[in-house]
Amino acid sequence: MSISICHSSLTPNSTVLLIPTKNPQLQSLRNQCLRLSILKVSAASRDRNLTSSSPPLPTTTSTGDILQNLAVSFVLFLGLGFGIRALPASACTRLPPVIASVVNCQFQDLGDVKKSENLEEAEADELKAAFERWKSKTYALSVPLRVVALRNSLPSIWFQEFIQSQGKRVKLQPEFRQNLMDIFSELCQSNNKVAVSPKSAMAADVVTLGDSWLSFAIKEGLIQPIQGVEEQDWFRDLTEDWKGYLHRSTDGNLDPQGKIWAVPYRWGSLVIAYKKSKFLKHKLAPIVDWADLWRPELAGKISMVDSPREIVGAVLKYMGASYNTHNITSQVAGGKSALKEKLALFAKQVRLFDSQYYLKAFGVGDVWVAVGWSSDILPAAKRMSNVAVVVPKSGASLWADFWVCNTCHFQS
Repeated sequence: MSISICHSSLTPNSTVLLIPTKNPQLQSLRNQCLRLSILKVSAASRDRNLTSSSPPLPTTTSTGDILQNLAVSFVLFLGLGFGIRALPASACTRLPPVIASVVNCQFQDLGDVKKSENLEEAEADELKAAFERWKSKTYALSVPLRVVALRNSLPSIWFQEFIQSQGKRVKLQPEFRQNLMDIFSELCQSNNKVAVSPKSAMAADVVTLGDSWLSFAIKEGLIQPIQGVEEQDWFRDLTEDWKGYLHRSTDGNLDPQGKIWAVPYRWGSLVIAYKKSKFLKHKLAPIVDWADLWRPELAGKISMVDSPREIVGAVLKYMGASYNTHNITSQVAGGKSALKEKLALFAKQVRLFDSQYYLKAFGVGDVWVAVGWSSDILPAAKRMSNVAVVVPKSGASLWADFWVCNTCHFQS
């Protein structure tokens, strides 16, 4: 049985299928034309004929529409972090499924269908090429974006995705410091009226700052307010506690009517890690609270971050006081003399105060207990075996790291 395809005169854009049959009852239908489909393009273009004799009509999609679509996909990429996805060609509607039964047959006219499919692919390639050209364009105001951050505080994939999305518009220059104190010390150089080094945090566009130094940095004019933050989606999603913590007056104090001086990007607490295997071997009770760090059997078996706030805070918690004690004389039993005595005892218990190597000593077994920030200890504990991590029962300090814009850089 032969099958043929012709073009109907019923409508200018119709393709029909002639189906001959040997069935007498269907003989009258031998010359009937069955319409396969009417292809329509999107609202941006007119009806397009699939016959090879009809020339293709030019598309009416403007460059502005293409760039607008690309901009939308770009925003989605930045907001969702799922990577850039190729936009589907919206200028053509795909052929209806019924065509699939005819495609398997070798007809000359089906080359037109293939041309339509090729057109879709060409339009998709054109959109992709337009996006690549947009990324590669160099803008007159393009400048290097210099970021100073804490080492190991950011996933490397963040930088890779940001660079990929921005193309040649921004030249990202990330730099890292070993600890937050180094970054803060560099920011303080602006008060000493020394020459600004190009490699200093003072010359950076965006800088990491720990919450311990936020109030001081605001009061001393080391950083400047960040405009337009409250209109951002991430800010609206914050809890009221976080929003209240970010609003500060010019003297660095909490102020509901104050400006936003910093953008938080991570937070955590002080935790205690201990080797369960060592404790089981020596039949030691597990660590539950701060008082356990003063046990005689743990003398010389503890390492801790070198942070005055955390060290003094641990002693205050051991004495039943608050981390945020303002008046030691009136709020702590025994006053300053008692605090100094407990601090001296604690110094004998701890083998190493070092923010850089305290976990290394814990990992090799020189100490059995490590006291530090959750951002350090939790990833390390996952790589080790027989390690328990606890938040002291009586509570621990919370910390947060922020992005800030230093005043010295933007004034210069």
